[in-house]
Amino acid sequence: MVQRTPLYNEHVKLGGHVIDFAGWELPVYYTNIIDEHNTVRQSVGLFDICHMGEFFVEGKDAFTLLQKCLTRNLDGMKMNTIKYSTMLNEGGTIIDDLLFYKFNEQKYFVVVNAANIEKDFNWLKKNAAGLDVQLSNISAQTMKLDLQGPKAQATVAKISDIDFNSIKFYRFVEGKVAGCDCIVSRTGYTGEDGFEIYSNENNAPKIWNALLEAGKEFGIKPCGLGARDTLRLECAMMLYGNDIDDQHTPLEAELDKMVALEKTFIGKEPLEKQKAEGVKRKLIAFEMTDSAIARHGYEFYSGNRKIGIITSGSYCPTLKKPLGLGYIETEFSTIGSEIEVMIRGALHKAKVVEKPFYKRQR
Repeated sequence: MVQRTPLYNEHVKLGGHVIDFAGWELPVYYTNIIDEHNTVRQSVGLFDICHMGEFFVEGKDAFTLLQKCLTRNLDGMKMNTIKYSTMLNEGGTIIDDLLFYKFNEQKYFVVVNAANIEKDFNWLKKNAAGLDVQLSNISAQTMKLDLQGPKAQATVAKISDIDFNSIKFYRFVEGKVAGCDCIVSRTGYTGEDGFEIYSNENNAPKIWNALLEAGKEFGIKPCGLGARDTLRLECAMMLYGNDIDDQHTPLEAELDKMVALEKTFIGKEPLEKQKAEGVKRKLIAFEMTDSAIARHGYEFYSGNRKIGIITSGSYCPTLKKPLGLGYIETEFSTIGSEIEVMIRGALHKAKVVEKPFYKRQR
């Protein structure tokens, strides 16, 4: 059954082109993807991300459970800070990538991908057996809005008394936005400055409309999933189900920095073995050398030999060229390597480039 977020009626009113995304009716765009993409890069855009999953992990053993289930090290993590991590199965492949927020040693807030809510919650529950920990899946009661772009702070500051200057990157606070109790973090999936705002689902229309009103002077636009995808791709941010999944390890995805091999966690042994033997395929960034666009599922070639598969690909509006991510045999993964992509029966030239493609000037 297809689900709707609390903002479905707002999307219809605004002329959003709604599609089925992972079982949710969400706008892929309102005006067009390129306009919305450029608005976020240049000013400010607002996204409905209410489909994402949120859990609370609380109790004396909250730290112990997350330290066991996540690849990041929680030791020394300060209160009101956030970390990005992968969560692995026993085989060392990725169950999900997620953010976790630390309130204190006995209270964490975990944000997971929409398609993985049930799977992730059940995995944590299974591994919590025998521990003094309480797990709450609050996804259905929680709204999430992403306000992104260089004018994000100027926009939200109009309808909140939070001191946004005090919120550094990957930090969060609790406070009021449009008079509603919220968790606000300086995080995002676009490569721009911005905030992710969580509140009770009943507050979604009020906060959404207040932000659109507050951002009018900056030319704010509601933005769909299409712009979210091109924005994240330009920054080489991974999409679960495309670039990472339970067929790949974080070492293959070049997420080594997210893996703390100095601690014990589920899936560690296969990673140690893979590291010792050498990773045989890697997630690389590439750009096409002509105007052809490589899409998810297309294949990499070297001569007549198939050497990998594309996981994400699109025309990227900021850089005005077709870019992508994909897994390739390690020997071809060096920056500058020339490769080819099979597109509609013809081989097109591409080259391996550094990640990310785009980095905002701070």
